[in-house]
Amino acid sequence: MSGPVRVLSIAGTDPTGGAGLQADLKAIAAHDGYGMAVVTAVVAQNTHGVRSVHVPDVTVLRDQLDAVSDDVVVDAVKVGMLGTTVVVREVTDWLRAHRPAVVVVDPVMVATSGDRLLDADAEVAMTELFALADLVTPNRSELAVLAGLLGTAGSDTVDVDTDAVGAARAVARRWDVLVLAKGGHAGGSTSDDVLVAPDGAVRVFRGPRVPTTNTHGTGCSLSSAIATLAARHGDWELAVRGAKDWLTAALAGADALEVGSGHGPVDHGALVRRALPPVRSTDLWWTDVEELLAATIDTPFLRGMADGTLDPNVFAGYLAQDVHYLRAYERHLGAVGARSAGPAAAFWAAAASGCAEEAASLHHRRLAGTHADDAVDPTCAGYLAHLAACASAADVAVLAAAVLPCFRVYAWVGAQFGAAAVLPGAGELHPYADWITAYGDPGFAASSAAATEHVEDLARAATPAVRGAMARAFRASVAWELAFFRMPTGDAVVTPDDADGRGYRAAGTTTSAVGVLGATDGSVSPGASRTSSTASADPSTEQRIQVKSG
Repeated sequence: MSGPVRVLSIAGTDPTGGAGLQADLKAIAAHDGYGMAVVTAVVAQNTHGVRSVHVPDVTVLRDQLDAVSDDVVVDAVKVGMLGTTVVVREVTDWLRAHRPAVVVVDPVMVATSGDRLLDADAEVAMTELFALADLVTPNRSELAVLAGLLGTAGSDTVDVDTDAVGAARAVARRWDVLVLAKGGHAGGSTSDDVLVAPDGAVRVFRGPRVPTTNTHGTGCSLSSAIATLAARHGDWELAVRGAKDWLTAALAGADALEVGSGHGPVDHGALVRRALPPVRSTDLWWTDVEELLAATIDTPFLRGMADGTLDPNVFAGYLAQDVHYLRAYERHLGAVGARSAGPAAAFWAAAASGCAEEAASLHHRRLAGTHADDAVDPTCAGYLAHLAACASAADVAVLAAAVLPCFRVYAWVGAQFGAAAVLPGAGELHPYADWITAYGDPGFAASSAAATEHVEDLARAATPAVRGAMARAFRASVAWELAFFRMPTGDAVVTPDDADGRGYRAAGTTTSAVGVLGATDGSVSPGASRTSSTASADPSTEQRIQVKSG
């Protein structure tokens, strides 16, 4: 088959997720299998031990099993905790009728904590199940129980403490099944597992002993991983080798999980996580605002700028609001720099000073006094109030996320525009060539990339709560950027209307200055002032986004 193998776990539960069905499903998924689960027992347990076990009526068990086999092709079955004789026999009967190519039995008799999980009669009944199994994976205590059952069957018993491999050989021979004698409970610097065949052949799988007490559910997890890999590879030795290497990595990551105060679980996702590219918060935020970006590039203002038809007077009005915005924006960039250190501090400081340095003449020449005294538009005031709210946050990362869209959106617009030195087919100089060139300047693109990396560093070091605030600040700023581009032409201007930046209100309605944080973090309350102290800003000292990378 080309897709994931379909693996059914028949086992008990663990509400803490470290053992039983929950661990089985994690292990199956970690090896790209499709996991299914039939509950044999509801176990109240945690990292300290088992508190109680409830075994549902056996008819419910059989209904679960039949529901799976009536509808799904099962490639492998892993059998775990069964609990009682009647459950063991019901599962055995079902397997006789529906046995897949791979059957792994983890004879859950004794938990890692030492709790006995199978009664004596059920232990004897388990031997009937072994006849249908390909592989049995007992821990050291369970291997001792199985070796004891050999005496019941009229065979010589073997001392597991002195000869675990010998005991495994005896069990394998008696029930004609592969036995994995696990070394997790043995001493020494290595933890070696031995795969024993019914004919006595052995294969040793060596591995380092991981120094951790967080071993809850290792047997469940290993057996499920082996079942999944055996169904895929068709070879038991490959399956055991791969599963053992995976479990070693899962054990190495166990302490970092910090789950429970007793013997905690292993990290089932350790190897998968290691193989995946790191999740970048700024990439997630950018994908999240794709609809806002699509609306931005489709605004009449930017379309008119791109094709040269934008009314110069409309453009001048936009620049006037840009001047109001930039004075506050430069301040906020400086504030981020002042609350940063090292290269980040230097970058943000250079970005702030670059606001005035690199494009003052462009604004001055474009305005030419025609809109120098324009009052602050409500949309511009709303954007500034949003930035002010973010600036009041306890963590500077929120403000950094809020100022980032001014970099990212403008660099993105420049990339969408491309070169526009002349009007297509007319041979005339494009009336907005200088501005479009400023949007697409490679130096500014580099600054945008650098700003993104500095914000990414902040997000990586932040708590989830702060990262959430950063995401909302970024989202709201992108929405305000869209509103800013709609503002000059007056075409259904929208402004963010809720604390997430997810709701929008059409132009002409009363819109509060919006924050992105809770009230205790400095959000702007509804009805806040929409005027700005930037109304008298000198256009000769301001620019929109041309900043140095420092």
